[in-house]
Amino acid sequence: PLMIVTQKITTLAFQVHDGLGRRAEDLSAEQHRLAVKVKPSFLEYLSYLLNFMSVIAGPCNNFKDYVAFIEGRHIHTKLLEVNWKQRGFHSLPEPSPTRAVIRKLCMTLVSLLLFLTLTKSFPVTCLVDDWFVHKANFLTRLCYLYIVMQASKPKYYFAWTLADAVNNAAGFGFSGMDKNGNFCWDLLSNLNIWKIETATSFKMYLENWNIQTATWLKRVCYERVPWYPTVLTFVLSALWHGVYPGYYFTFLTGILITVASRTVRNNYRCYFLSSKALKVVYDVVTWAVTQLAVSYTVAPFVMLAVEPTISLYKSMYFYLHIISLLIILFLPIKPHAHIQRQPQTLNSINKKKKD
Repeated sequence: PLMIVTQKITTLAFQVHDGLGRRAEDLSAEQHRLAVKVKPSFLEYLSYLLNFMSVIAGPCNNFKDYVAFIEGRHIHTKLLEVNWKQRGFHSLPEPSPTRAVIRKLCMTLVSLLLFLTLTKSFPVTCLVDDWFVHKANFLTRLCYLYIVMQASKPKYYFAWTLADAVNNAAGFGFSGMDKNGNFCWDLLSNLNIWKIETATSFKMYLENWNIQTATWLKRVCYERVPWYPTVLTFVLSALWHGVYPGYYFTFLTGILITVASRTVRNNYRCYFLSSKALKVVYDVVTWAVTQLAVSYTVAPFVMLAVEPTISLYKSMYFYLHIISLLIILFLPIKPHAHIQRQPQTLNSINKKKKD
């Protein structure tokens, strides 16, 4: 709950700052859309922070979306954004969250069953057993680490999907319609399980895991800091999670792997786009590498303490740390990556329109 409240306080603080303390032309399109231009009342502030739907497990949401929900404008506003008349509706539809809630509750049940069964069979303590550290060969350790980390995921799937379902059941979380005209209730969704399990890059994995937290980090840190946005965003994430050493091992390792994977992708991906066969080979290889890299990176996050983390990484010969460092040192880093990061301000958008 303290972590969620921290997200909400800082989210609202920056949105009030954008609305009252900055010039509109200096804001990106998204910052302009979310800017709060009237100081919230004390009741609105407490309601946003402590409402029953998200006070325990979140997810974090934007203040303007929450106020629209409280005032009964949330669904209508989202329908107007997608131009519902052009979608074949003769009158304003009233989307029901029932189907989305039932589907998400079924997912929480499956996640709970998987967690209760898999965790007993593959507990994280296996990673510091004498067999794993001293007797298993390197390939076996790689595979076993992947399995153990997979077994630890369902508890997160359970908590985040249940929190999403609670908000939807209250009528909050409508995001509009998809390209097929179906109503979507994923405005507050915190994960996309399919994209997580089929991710072919470290970036794709992170973008679909704890989505609302990734969005929060992007809005309050990545888009605003003048230097080293990737490094500072990972550091902020570690500080936000708490004081366990394992968090810092995970996020500092994540910095290395993010920079290394971006470097490899920028240098070599273009060579595999010439044919479908090469693209399939590239996707299969990058999927396997991504899943192994994530397992290696997040293991300390689950283990928390220093001793088991060092024991695990020593048994793996710090292989991914070494490979990532070699990639960063010897492969050219594309200079335009930082420029692409910068959000477009309204000034730059208007200038492009005039050109």
